[in-house]
Amino acid sequence: MSTVAEQVSRKQLSDKVKSYAPDADLTPIKKACDYVADMLNKQCRPPFGDNAMEQSLRVALILAEMKVDVTTIVAGLLYEVAEDGRARIEEIRSLFGEDVGFLVSNTTKVARMEFREEAQAQVENFRKMLLAMSKDIRVIMIRFAAHLHLMRVLETLSSPERVRVARETLDIYAPLANRLGIGWLKIQFEDLAFKHLLPKEFRDLEKKVAKRKKDQQSYVNEVIETIKERLDKQGIKCRIFGRVKHYYGIYQKTKSHRIPLEKVYDVVGVRIITRTQGECYATLGIIHGMYTPVPGRLKDFIGAPKSNGYQSLQTTVIGTGGERVEFQIRTEEMDQVAEHGIAAHWRYKDKEPLSEKDQAIFSSLREMIQGYQDLQDSRDFLNSVKGDLFSHVVYVFTPEGDLKELPTGSCPIDFAYRIHSDVGNQCVGARVNGKIVPLRYKLQHGDTVEIITQPGHGPSRDWLKIAKSSKALNRIRAWLKVDERNRSLELGTGLLERELRKNDLSPKLAKSDKLKEVASQFSFQSIDELLVAIGYGKYSARQVVNRLLPAPAKSEEKTFPEQLEKAKVRRPERKGVKITGLDHLLYHFSKCCYPLPGDEIAGFVTRGRGVAVHTRDCPNLNLITADKDRLIDVDWEPVEGQSHPVSIKISARDKQGMLASLSAVLSSAKVNIIRLDSGSGRDSTAYFNFLLEVQDKKHLESVLKKLGELPGVIRVQRTRKI
Repeated sequence: MSTVAEQVSRKQLSDKVKSYAPDADLTPIKKACDYVADMLNKQCRPPFGDNAMEQSLRVALILAEMKVDVTTIVAGLLYEVAEDGRARIEEIRSLFGEDVGFLVSNTTKVARMEFREEAQAQVENFRKMLLAMSKDIRVIMIRFAAHLHLMRVLETLSSPERVRVARETLDIYAPLANRLGIGWLKIQFEDLAFKHLLPKEFRDLEKKVAKRKKDQQSYVNEVIETIKERLDKQGIKCRIFGRVKHYYGIYQKTKSHRIPLEKVYDVVGVRIITRTQGECYATLGIIHGMYTPVPGRLKDFIGAPKSNGYQSLQTTVIGTGGERVEFQIRTEEMDQVAEHGIAAHWRYKDKEPLSEKDQAIFSSLREMIQGYQDLQDSRDFLNSVKGDLFSHVVYVFTPEGDLKELPTGSCPIDFAYRIHSDVGNQCVGARVNGKIVPLRYKLQHGDTVEIITQPGHGPSRDWLKIAKSSKALNRIRAWLKVDERNRSLELGTGLLERELRKNDLSPKLAKSDKLKEVASQFSFQSIDELLVAIGYGKYSARQVVNRLLPAPAKSEEKTFPEQLEKAKVRRPERKGVKITGLDHLLYHFSKCCYPLPGDEIAGFVTRGRGVAVHTRDCPNLNLITADKDRLIDVDWEPVEGQSHPVSIKISARDKQGMLASLSAVLSSAKVNIIRLDSGSGRDSTAYFNFLLEVQDKKHLESVLKKLGELPGVIRVQRTRKI
C-alpha cells in the first residue's frame, strides 16, 4: 500500500518528465516504481531515516531535473534495490531491457569481492564507474543523483561514516562534476561536504555571508539598474541578476589568500545573459567603458572554451566607491551548458543523433577516462584521476592554430602526448613560439608549440619527473614497461644461450619445442615469457638448462671461488663496459661502490634492471653471490669522453676558506662536483663528502694526491657511498 507522500512523489516525477518530454511513454517508469515497491516489501530496508520508496523516487526526481530520458530515470529508480542486492541484474535486464540492465549494472558498486582494505574497494568502484562512463555518460548521471541524495540525508549516518562520505565527495564527486561542467552539482557537493567536515566554520561563514549579502544587495541592485539602463539604450536585451558565491568557494579563498571574509571582494557577483555571442562582447565593452577593469581578471572562455564546453566572459571591475564586482557574460545556451555541463548535451532528444559539438565534448571525456584503463595499481589509478580532476589548466596552440587544454605546469612532452601517443614517444625536442626550448619548459597560456620527432626514438625514464598530465605519464610508463620487457627478453635469451654453450648444447634449443615444454613446467604460456623471467632474474639460466639435460648428466654446481676464478677480468686502458659474450644488454653501475675504469669489476643479473656492475671487492657483491648463477663476466671497453661518478670523503681542520681551497683543486683537475655534504665534528675538524665525476681510476688517484697535499687536510679516501 503506497503512502500519500509516495503518491505525491510519483505524480511529481511524472509531471516533471512530461514538462520536458510531453510525448514520452511513462509506462516503464510506472512499472519500475511498482517493481521497486514490490522488492522493498519483501525485505526490511537498512535504516535511512524515511520511507525507502521515497528515496528511490527522490533519486529519480534529481535525474528528471537534469531532463534525462525515460531509460535513465528507470535505471535511477532501480539503482537502490540493485545496489543493496535485493534485485538481480539478470532479472532487471529481462523485465526492463538491455539498456536499463547496462546502466544499473555499471552504476552499482563492484560485486562483493575480497579486498585487502576498504580504500582499495573504493578505488575499484570508481574505476568501474569511470570506465563505464566512457561508454555511456548516463552512468555518471545516475551515480551523481544517488550521491547527491545521500549527501542531503547525511545526518542519518554515524559520525565516522558522515566524515568518510563527505571527504569522498570533496575528493572525487565535486571535482568530477566540475570536470564535466555541471556547475550547480559541484556547488551542492562542495557546500554539503563543507557543512559536515567543518560544521563550526560552515555555520560561522553562513552567518557572515548572509549579513554581507544584505549589506551589499542594495549596492549590487544599483549596479544592475545602471548597467541595464545603458544596455537598453544600446538595444541589447538581456537578463541580469546578482548571485552569491557558494560557501566552500568563499572559504577556500579566505584560506588560500590568508584573508578574512571582509577582504573577499567578490562574494556577490553579477551574471548577464544575452541573446547572441556578439552581444556578449558588446556588453563587455560597455562595462569596461563604465568601470575600471582589474588587470589580469579578464577571461575569454567564449573564444577559447573549456574542454567540457563551458563558455563565458568573466571580468572583475572596480565600481563606484572602490567596490569590486565580478561579472559573467554569456548567452542562454552558454548558461545552460555552464550550469548543467555535459548533462546539457544529454537532454531528452527522442534518440536524435548528437551534434558535432556534442561529439567533440564526449570525445574529450572518453580520452581522459580511457587513459586509466592500463593502470592496474589502485593508488596509481586514483592519483591519475585526482591529477586530472584537480588540475588547473593552461591553453596552448598547435602550429595550425588548434587549441589544446593541459594541466598547469605541463611541458612539451605533455603537449606531444596530447597530440598522439606516437608523437609523444618519438619526441626529441620542441619549439615554443618559434624558439627551441628544453623539454622541461613549462608551457604558458597562449604558447604555440611545435614538436620535433625522430622515428625510432623512445621516452626516457626521466620524463616521468617532468611530465604533468596523466595521459603522458601513463603512456610513458606503458612504453618503458614494454621496452624493459624487450630488454629482459634479449638479456634472458643471451643468458640462456651462454649457459647452453657452457653445457655443450646447441643455442638453437632456445627456440625449440623442448624448451616450450620446459616453459610449461615453469607455468609459462610461451618460451618468450620464460626468457623474460630469466632476464628479470626470477629464474636462472642454470635452472632452465638443468631441465633440458638428462638427469645423470646435470652439471655440478661450481663453488663460489671457482666462479670468481672464471670471472677474472683484464684491466683495460679505456672506459665503458661490455658484457662478455652478449651485446646491447641493459646494464647500470651500482651506486654502492661507483666502479671506475681501472677497477676490477663483476656483473650481477638483477631482478628487472638488467646487469648491475660492481667493483670486485664491493661488500654488497659478496653478500649477493650466494645466488652465483646470476654472476656474469663483464669488462671495460673504450668509450670516448665518458665520465664516471665516484664518492670521496675528506677530513680537515675546520678553518675559514677550506671548502674554497678544495673546490679550487677539483676545478684545476677538471673534476665536476655532482653533490656535496659537509659538517663539523669534534676537536675542530670538518668533513666533506663529495660525489664527483672523473675519467677513470688513474684520474681519481691523481686528484686524491693533490687534495691530500693541501694544508689543513688530515685524510682523503674513496668511499663506497655518499
